[in-house]
Amino acid sequence: MAQLTAPSPTSLKQTLAALDLGSNSFHLIVALDQGERLQVVDKHREMVRLAKGLNADNALTEAAQSRALACLTRLGQRLRGLHAANVRVVGTNTLRKARNAEAFIRRAEAALGHGIDIISGREEARLVYLGVSHSLEDDSDWRLVVDIGGGSTELILGRRFQPRLTESLQMGCAALSEAHFADGRIDGERLDAAERAACQELEVIERIYRARGWNRAIASSGTALAAHGVIEAELGGREITRKGLDHIKQRMIDAGHVERLNFATVNRERAPVFPGGVAILAAIFESLQLERMSVSDGSLREGLLHDLLGRVHDEDIREKTVRDIARRYHVDREHAARVARTALNLLEQLRHAWRMDDPELEAALHWAAALHEIGLDIAHQQYHKHGGYLLDNMDLPGFSHSEQHRVALLVRAHRRKFPAEDFAGATHLARLCALLRIAVVLHRSRADGPLPPLGVAPVEGGVRLSLPKKWLRAHPLTELDLEQEASHLAAGPVRLLVSAQ
Repeated sequence: MAQLTAPSPTSLKQTLAALDLGSNSFHLIVALDQGERLQVVDKHREMVRLAKGLNADNALTEAAQSRALACLTRLGQRLRGLHAANVRVVGTNTLRKARNAEAFIRRAEAALGHGIDIISGREEARLVYLGVSHSLEDDSDWRLVVDIGGGSTELILGRRFQPRLTESLQMGCAALSEAHFADGRIDGERLDAAERAACQELEVIERIYRARGWNRAIASSGTALAAHGVIEAELGGREITRKGLDHIKQRMIDAGHVERLNFATVNRERAPVFPGGVAILAAIFESLQLERMSVSDGSLREGLLHDLLGRVHDEDIREKTVRDIARRYHVDREHAARVARTALNLLEQLRHAWRMDDPELEAALHWAAALHEIGLDIAHQQYHKHGGYLLDNMDLPGFSHSEQHRVALLVRAHRRKFPAEDFAGATHLARLCALLRIAVVLHRSRADGPLPPLGVAPVEGGVRLSLPKKWLRAHPLTELDLEQEASHLAAGPVRLLVSAQ
């Protein structure tokens, strides 16, 4: 294992890092931000086999957790001192499935020293496509990108840097190898069964993908790179082909066992999951009627870096996602902007006292304000619940599960009864919700005119909102609304006091 060293203090601000907690391996990549491009300075990979640690109840065993935590402790040394905003760590299929993922992530974050996000399969696919696209020339070809992970396989159709069709299938090299080659034995019957199982997973998407079409097929991931290496070394081929895959399958059958595989490009760590990976590749060739496929060393971790670079340079894909959703659900964007400005103004006055300097909190409040009325496109009655449900269950490119749920919860709780139980242990989030609710009440008339000067200050257990006495007398309905809002918030951890000055 390579020696890991912490970055020098002078380079901390320009250093970005991405860590992919995959089902088979953990991959770290570190790069320097050179304006609008990245200079990779370090890579590190460890085979952790997290997927193999899922028991029959879909819980991570203590042995698997120990392997992962030991690895994260080592990687924490490399990331020590880096700014939190410059580090992105994501969990994929196994952590999406594990029943005890939340408890494990708490331990993992402590070992690593940085937060961990679990991302959806389609978000994983988007990031894979971004990583692969940045490793290719910028042409106008339609691309089919395939990434075979340990627990899932992502297939993406896109053009340039924009994915147009994304899918994440529940098959991966580790999972399929465990299902069909658990004892290490390899024969033709087992390979055929593994390939049929993969074809069955692909059946739901094959017609849609073939109908869309592509100019070029590209595979990323360790399985594809290893298979390509075998074909290149033994057949002289420059791409993965059907003939090449048939050659690999026959060589594995001849070997008879994973311990007797002697491919130059397949190391002992990869050998146990290689048969399942090859079966998936062969199934993709069969189902999508491919003849050849090139390979790329760009993947999820590179996509994470480029996504992070966009955030650093104010090109956050999450902003585009919010704008797209607002447009799709016919949000009154002028009114949403008024609510957002007021909510952010209130936060600015309380930021220091409440110790809420994390820019992600400000972003969550802004996005929730921008989307707080999307439920109106379904029905006015209980539209806050419709909006929360939509945001909790739709695909939101750029958002992790926790980020998505945070915005959904703010939208769900922005009016009527305050669901205090949903904010247990989440003081900052409850405070953001209180500010959003106050802003919504102040703009209930939907008038274009400016609000009077607003004063807001922390008090024990809540906030005091100060408004001019003359303005309150001229707006008796708003005064009544604020009284009612104070009654609603009394059930939660952030009470509201209104004073006239």
